[in-house]
Amino acid sequence: MRRSAPAVALPLPAAAGEPRSDWQTLRKLLPYLWQYRWRVALALVFLLAAKGANVSVPILLKHLVDALDLKPGDVRAVLVVPIGLLLAYAGLRLSTSLFTELRELVFAKVSFGASKQIALEVFGHLHALSLRFHLERQTGGLSRDIERGTRALQNLVSYSLYTIVPTLVEVALVLGVLGWRFDMGYVWITLTALAVYVVFTVSITEWRSKFRREMNELDSSANTRAIDALLNYETVKYFNNEAFEAQRYEQGLERFRRAQVRSQTTLSMLNTGQQLIIALSLVAMLWRATQGVVDGRLTLGDLVMINAFLIQLYIPLNFLGVLYREVKQSLTDLDRMFGLLEREREVADAPGAPALQVTQGVVRFEDVRFSYEASRPILHGISFEIPAGQTVAVVGSSGAGKSTLARLLYRFYDVSGGRITIDGQDIRGVQQASLRQAIGIVPQDTVLFNDTVGYNIGYGRAGATTDEVEGAARAAHIHDFIASTPKGYATMVGERGLKLSGGEKQRVAIARTLLKNPPILIFDEATSALDSANERAIQAELKSAAQGKTALVIAHRLSTVADAHCIVVLDGGRVVEQGTHADLLALDGRYAQMWRLQQAAGEGGAAN
Repeated sequence: MRRSAPAVALPLPAAAGEPRSDWQTLRKLLPYLWQYRWRVALALVFLLAAKGANVSVPILLKHLVDALDLKPGDVRAVLVVPIGLLLAYAGLRLSTSLFTELRELVFAKVSFGASKQIALEVFGHLHALSLRFHLERQTGGLSRDIERGTRALQNLVSYSLYTIVPTLVEVALVLGVLGWRFDMGYVWITLTALAVYVVFTVSITEWRSKFRREMNELDSSANTRAIDALLNYETVKYFNNEAFEAQRYEQGLERFRRAQVRSQTTLSMLNTGQQLIIALSLVAMLWRATQGVVDGRLTLGDLVMINAFLIQLYIPLNFLGVLYREVKQSLTDLDRMFGLLEREREVADAPGAPALQVTQGVVRFEDVRFSYEASRPILHGISFEIPAGQTVAVVGSSGAGKSTLARLLYRFYDVSGGRITIDGQDIRGVQQASLRQAIGIVPQDTVLFNDTVGYNIGYGRAGATTDEVEGAARAAHIHDFIASTPKGYATMVGERGLKLSGGEKQRVAIARTLLKNPPILIFDEATSALDSANERAIQAELKSAAQGKTALVIAHRLSTVADAHCIVVLDGGRVVEQGTHADLLALDGRYAQMWRLQQAAGEGGAAN
């Protein structure tokens, strides 16, 4: 059985530990928007034009109402003046809509482009993180974090330019008109109401933000449980644990529901307080305007204009409270996604690292030491060589460190001591992409993409032609099987390749590796999960695939590696024996003991 990396507690990203401030999150976002700065500037021009037209509407309404104060029989005024004002009113309304649509059209590329860029960067960064991170990750929660973060970016950018900034511009214009046309009393009432409204909204929303974070955590947790149960569908069925999994999921959903209720309760408190502030300020403004009309200082048109201004001002202002909450929530979601980007790469290329140059393909392990945890070493000074074009097998009991050697050669982890070289080049000093391009692997558990057989074989080399894919399939002796299916190479393999048998999946893995055609091969217990007939058939194909290539074979069953050029025996993370099959049997040591035990077990199985 293969050894898995022990779980190691890693530092959590900022979003999962101490959240960064909103300004820090915004600063992280600005570089993604800066590349679209000219579009942002043009969108702001259209925004100002739209708000200018919108603020002009109440002024026009004032003149329209005052123009209707006519003497009886003044037909010219009735026909000409109001009709002209009505046409102007229609023109202003059309201008508002036109400039708003132009703004959204210009800005669409900004929000969608920045969202795409960040999502792509997160996706690439996750693939660059170490194997340790991916062994510990929770796929369901991780996908939710990326989904919410991408959506939050679009919401944040859209809300800022489409609503918050336009509302602030409109507030400034309205206050300017009120202060210039009437008196500063209207301005002070409005500013006081705005100040109270902002302080109340910000303070309550800041208090509520912890509930949003709790909701995010519980949502991700519940989703992780659901995804995990679905991915392990067969195991759930094996043990009749459908009800148990449903109960676990229900527990997660119940905690999420309680958090939602708490969040909604505080939201109702916030909405009630906001409406009270708006209602009081509206009453004060209208009372002052009504008194002005009664005293003769204002016309009826002035009252209509002030009322229209208040409606235009307080409807978006009321929505501004909702938007502030949405912005805070978006910043929380975005912060979590940025936290993923800040996860440090455990294994990174050295600055200016050159590409690996494979001339012969000689692989050497030189005094290699390694531990997943400092307190529990796995490998203790491993040294051996795989000559160019030869096959070296590594055998040993479970937990001896065999599969760890493959992970170190692929540089999923860096060695704790010693070094691994290919043609004399320390693999820590070369580019990881070039290193992995030079190595092909057929693992014990082949996991396929939920796509076609042709796609999964072609994955071995991007851009391979149909003929090349079929050639690799023929070499792996799976072409006839594929051709016999109704859809041929377009046959879907299902999630993780579950529609294929173990032998068929292994042949797809071999074909994929043959298509890649690397100079160095790793067979990591590639046949241990197969029955005897399939094992013998695939073993022959593996031997053919390794012909003329440098191959590292990790095996549990010794009969599969008896013809290797050299066999390295591991025990407790140390090399205890090396040599050919015949040499090791003659040595009558650990290898010979393992061989006798496996042969006896095989004979017993045959007798049964």
